[in-house]
Amino acid sequence: MELGGDSVGNGRTIKVLVVDDSIVFRELLTLGISSEPEIKVVATAKDPFEARDKILIYKPDVITCDVEMPKMNGIEFIRRLIPQYPVPVIVVSSVSGVVFDALNAGAVDFVEKPNMGDVTNVKQFIYSLIEKIKVASNAKIVQNTVKSSMQPEGTSEAFDSRKIIAIGASTGGTEAIAKILKGMPPTIPGIVIVQHIPPVFSRLFAERLNSSTQLRVKEAETGDYVEQGKVLIAPGDKHMRIKKVANRYKVECFNGEKVNGHCPSVDVLFESVAKEAGKDAIGVILTGMGYDGAKGLLAMKRKGAYTIGQDEHSSVVYGMPKVAYNIGAVTRQLSLERIAASIMEMVR
Repeated sequence: MELGGDSVGNGRTIKVLVVDDSIVFRELLTLGISSEPEIKVVATAKDPFEARDKILIYKPDVITCDVEMPKMNGIEFIRRLIPQYPVPVIVVSSVSGVVFDALNAGAVDFVEKPNMGDVTNVKQFIYSLIEKIKVASNAKIVQNTVKSSMQPEGTSEAFDSRKIIAIGASTGGTEAIAKILKGMPPTIPGIVIVQHIPPVFSRLFAERLNSSTQLRVKEAETGDYVEQGKVLIAPGDKHMRIKKVANRYKVECFNGEKVNGHCPSVDVLFESVAKEAGKDAIGVILTGMGYDGAKGLLAMKRKGAYTIGQDEHSSVVYGMPKVAYNIGAVTRQLSLERIAASIMEMVR
């Protein structure tokens, strides 16, 4: 079977609106992303009010947006924009947990602002933003209406402690993961997650989930054990795999080349889960561009694991789950709102 993600290039030019209060940064973004033939910056705006007018005139396919801006911050702008004009927004921000507020408000992705004094860092930033714009141009704006089935405090439902739950996601995944975990009681078997996310942000993401769910969530470190009610998130610049030690699972985080274009890679985690946990595992592949995780999920299924793929309707980008489904790696395809209940059903 041949793997292949959805193509972002379909011959059309992607129209971009750049929103930032700094004229220097607006010019940097315009010059940088316009170097890609598939992308055209059709307008720039210095604040959300100017942006609103230019959205009506230029009808952009994608918007890049700063968070800190005069008159109205980027998060409030996104929150007001999306219900009226469902345009994919990429947030450009310094390292801060505020990016997750922007994603919750309706942004599809984010990119970290570069160190303007470091030419290499600026080039990497532009390259990353170009790739994210291409993905965002195919993204679906999923209104934030899914209500998590948060379990009442003190829920002590009995689950099979031998089980392990492995989740992989990319674009749109932070919100999808948050909604799934908010539906989980503290007695759930241990969970390991690979989300395509930059370094430092993976720790901020884990801290946010730790404070907003009933689970103990942390950025994984080598030597951490997978335990009941505990969630381990792969660091943003390291692969993560599991190893069975007696009757427990321990994680290893390690440096390595990108796999399927990513570090951490979902396939690296899933293949280790297939090998070490077999039929005692639950595998979940969520929204994201490309095909990372499909082969690993298939390996898990072949070893007897129950596997779930997010459906097209609820995915921001129906790429990774689509490839997994097409190669026969998915036992059951479900909407985001039904995934938590399905996981709990399988680990009871």
